[in-house]
Amino acid sequence: MNSLHTIIVVVQVLSALTIIGLVLLQHGKGADMGASFGSGASGSLFGATGSSNFLSKFTGVAAAIFFAATLGLAFISNKPAETSAGVMENLPVSAVPGAEATAPAASTATPATVPATPASSSGTGQSNQIPK
Repeated sequence: MNSLHTIIVVVQVLSALTIIGLVLLQHGKGADMGASFGSGASGSLFGATGSSNFLSKFTGVAAAIFFAATLGLAFISNKPAETSAGVMENLPVSAVPGAEATAPAASTATPATVPATPASSSGTGQSNQIPK
């Protein structure tokens, strides 16, 4: 899955660089010097542009590839984040301060080895409370 992510990122970067290069190579609509002084049909806002050439068609293809790669990255990256305890989960139990006072880890203790706690001898039936 990680290699697919890398391939899509490479395709996206290459298509973005292609779009940048093709847009810079194209001749602008009002790029003529005479267009700024009102000569001919290029002076109108939506003048006749004619048929599209190779550069404009290839720019459209590169833009479609860029958008497809973006959607692919969004689809691949849309997975829930895995929860972890961070850097403390890799430490041994004896290295954690105060670990001796806590209960043993659930992965090492089995129900057969955990001793049962007897009921309080006070007779009140409230063995879970802290004595005063």
